[in-house]
Amino acid sequence: MSSHDSAAVPGLEPSAPHFDTAAMRFDAGVVERLERATTSGISLVSSDIVPAYSSVKPQSYELTKRIIDFTLAFIGLIVLFPLLVVTAILIKLSDFGPILFCQTRVGRGGAEFTCYKFRTMVVNAEELKDELLELNHHQDGITFKIPRDPRATRLGLWLRKTSIDELPQLVNVLKGDMSIVGPRPPVPSEVAWYTPFDLRRLEVRPGLTCTWQVSGRGDVPFGDQVRLDVQYIENRSLWLDSKLILQTIPAVLSGRGAY
Repeated sequence: MSSHDSAAVPGLEPSAPHFDTAAMRFDAGVVERLERATTSGISLVSSDIVPAYSSVKPQSYELTKRIIDFTLAFIGLIVLFPLLVVTAILIKLSDFGPILFCQTRVGRGGAEFTCYKFRTMVVNAEELKDELLELNHHQDGITFKIPRDPRATRLGLWLRKTSIDELPQLVNVLKGDMSIVGPRPPVPSEVAWYTPFDLRRLEVRPGLTCTWQVSGRGDVPFGDQVRLDVQYIENRSLWLDSKLILQTIPAVLSGRGAY
C-alpha cells in the first residue's frame, strides 16, 4: 500500500521508513503539567523524563492494525446504530440531561483528546467526586473507582455493567484517537502522578479493551494495570489483538469489575 493509500485512512500517519521522532515525544502541555505538579510536590514524575517510544513495531503491523481498527469501528457503528439510538433516548428521558459524557483523556505520546461515553452519572457527578474520595476502591490514589458509585443513575449502572456506555468510543477509534485494543486512556490528573515506568502506557494508542479489561476490569489495582499494559505493549501483535478482542466478549457478559 502506498503512502497515498495510507493517508486516506483517518488517523493513520503517511508511510515513512521510521516513526516521526517529534510525534514520539510527549505533548508540550503534558510536560508542562507534569513539571508544575512536580515542583508543587504532588507528583512522583520527574519533569525532565520524557521517554520516546521504546517498543517500536514494524510499520506493516501499525498500518494493518489501523486499517482493522477503522473497519471494525465503522461496521460496529452501523450494526449497533439502533442500540445507540435507543440508549441515547433512554438517557435523555431519564433526567433530560446530556446524552454524552465528554472527557479529556491522554493518548499516544501524551496528546490529549476528547473521549466519548454515554453519560451514566448525575449531571454534577464531577463536582461530587471530592466528597467520595474515601470510598475509592483503588488504594493507590491514582485511579478512582467505587463499586456501585452513588453518583451513577439506575440506567447508568446497567449501561456500565453491559459496557454499552463505552460504545461511543468507536467514534474515537474512527478518528484515530484510540484503537480497538490498547491501554485504557487515563485522565490528565492521573498522568500527573505517573512514574517513568507508568508513562510507558502512553507509548501506543489507547484502546477500548486491553489485557486487564479482560482480567477483572475495575477490580484490577493500578499497579497491575500498568504491568499488564506494558506487557501488552512489548508483545503486541495482530494475533494478540485478536485474542483480546475475543476474550472481551465473555468478560463483558460476566460483568465482573464493571463499575
